[in-house]
Formats: sequence, C-alpha cells, structure tokens
Amino acid sequence: MTVKSKRGRRRYIAFVTSPGMTKQKMVENIPGGKTFNIIQCAEGMAIVRCSPTNIEQCEKAVRSCDPTAYAVRTSGTLRTLRDGYSVLKRNAPPKPPRKGVPPARH
Repeated sequence: MTVKSKRGRRRYIAFVTSPGMTKQKMVENIPGGKTFNIIQCAEGMAIVRCSPTNIEQCEKAVRSCDPTAYAVRTSGTLRTLRDGYSVLKRNAPPKPPRKGVPPARH
C-alpha cells in the first residue's frame, strides 16, 4: 500500500495576491479552516494546499479572503511551483532537518 493511498493526493495552487497579504492574515481569514493549508505567502504570491476534489472551493476561499487574488498555476508538487516562480522559491521556508541523518559538517 502506498503512502498516497493512505493520506490521499494533494494539489498545490499558486496565487497572485495583494502585496500586503501575509500568511497570518490568510490563515485567520480563509473560510474552510483546516480544509486548506497555507504553505507560504509573501511578496504578492501564495501557495495553498488542498485535495484534488476541492480545487474550485479553494480558489473561492482564497478570493473571499483576498478579493484581488487569482490562481496562476496548480501542481502536484511544491518544487514545480517554486521552480516556475522565483518569488516563491526565494521566500520558501527552510526545510526541517531529516530524521536519522546527522547534520552536515562544514
């Protein structure tokens, strides 16, 4: 049994938002609560995670939070979105350390 069959597939949607929008504002104002996960939001762009069946509801929820927002791309991976938009790559949160792997020595 694969991991995807246990937790389900995910979609990541990149949005262009108003420049003053922050992740905290989106988390507080987005309807749907835990249904949609704000991955990052900075410099007028955001990434929101949802299930493949909730893509339209996710777009509506983000637009209700920020009326000027619109979706520019949907992907199955964060890497694809970040590679396509330098703003998203530049503002990506740091990766958490992997379990069982010793930290790199410099």
